[in-house]
Amino acid sequence: MDMFQAVILAIIEGLTEFLPVSSTGHMVLASSFMGIGEKPFVKLFEVVIQLGAILSVVILYYKRFLKSVDFYFKLVVGVIPAVIVGLLFKKHIDQLLESPLVVASSLLVGGVILLFVDDWFKKTNEVKGEPQEISYATALKVGLFQCLAVVPGVSRSAATIVGGMSQKLTRTAAAEFSFFLAVPTMFGATLKEVYDFYKHTEGTLFTNEEIKLLIVGNVVAFIVAMLAIRSFITFLEKKGFKLFGYYRIIVGAAYIIAYFAGYRLVE
Repeated sequence: MDMFQAVILAIIEGLTEFLPVSSTGHMVLASSFMGIGEKPFVKLFEVVIQLGAILSVVILYYKRFLKSVDFYFKLVVGVIPAVIVGLLFKKHIDQLLESPLVVASSLLVGGVILLFVDDWFKKTNEVKGEPQEISYATALKVGLFQCLAVVPGVSRSAATIVGGMSQKLTRTAAAEFSFFLAVPTMFGATLKEVYDFYKHTEGTLFTNEEIKLLIVGNVVAFIVAMLAIRSFITFLEKKGFKLFGYYRIIVGAAYIIAYFAGYRLVE
């Protein structure tokens, strides 16, 4: 992977990490399209640069992270289901990540679901007033929804936002809690991925060039995510999820059609 490819993947990560369109799915398709999807470092890179994106959440919402210790306990409760599923099914998840066709199918199905989300939770969306508090029970239930995102293309953001709305949170409150939950989730995933990469390389971690790629990737993902988060919240409050649903359907269907027409991205 060269610097140009690293920047492209980082831009995709920053733009899509907090949108309900699946950042992992988009990076899998992009790296496959560029012919680098099979390389172990690329798979690691796609996870590690998520740190840059989640750092933007900490910066933008720093007051929430300083509010109380109770806030952190709720994040721990919310992340426990994903930790358990990740540890139990790591090998199966990795196999799914190697298939762009699985990603495209998940994008398509998830897109259809997003077309109806606004209508399903219409009354909840109309709630106004003070910011909603998240209970421990709600945090756990949203965490269970997050487990759906182990299937690449489902979108962690989409799963957790819909999960939050199913617990009577507004779109904004559900989206913000999804952002917060991403911090421990992605941090843990990064540590696990780095450890697995270290074992795979038999004790050799990163070359100087790979360190440069990781630094640039995280910086780019951070800057782009800072811009994307605010824009997403504003758009979500005004327009809802349908546009994201149509986008997912178009991307997923386009790849599936190309696949069965005989055009193959590198898998």
